Amino acid sequence: MTTGGRLRSGQVAAAAGVNQQTLRYYERRGLLNEPDRTPGGHRLYPAEAVTTLRVIKTAQRLGFTLDEVAELLEAGTHRHRRPDTGLRDRAHTKLTEVEARITGLQAIAATLRQALAAGCDDLLTCAAEQDCPLPFTDLANTGEAP
Repeated sequence: MTTGGRLRSGQVAAAAGVNQQTLRYYERRGLLNEPDRTPGGHRLYPAEAVTTLRVIKTAQRLGFTLDEVAELLEAGTHRHRRPDTGLRDRAHTKLTEVEARITGLQAIAATLRQALAAGCDDLLTCAAEQDCPLPFTDLANTGEAP
């Protein structure tokens, strides 16, 4: 049921593909404006809330945190924004982060392939082998906790 062009929370959530708890969470986080309410207390959102929710979910799938999404949404509402707050610059920064993670994950995958090829069945036994491909000594040099 729509009321004056406004949508109830269930309708907004369904249209955006989220659940109502997510809707309320985003509201608490300030990602969605607090909606109007009916005299009975039901939330009534403008139709644009569906678009905002879709933007939030898409940005999350692209690797942006909710804090980053909030900044992007905030930047989009100001005409006189700083040049480093827009999507273009944020996307470039995020792409650099994603590419670095991909490089790290590729190194992990290569090491796991080497461990499989070497027949490593037990970490303790493998660690004692001189030709073990797992980077046990590298951890000591990185300051990682044992």
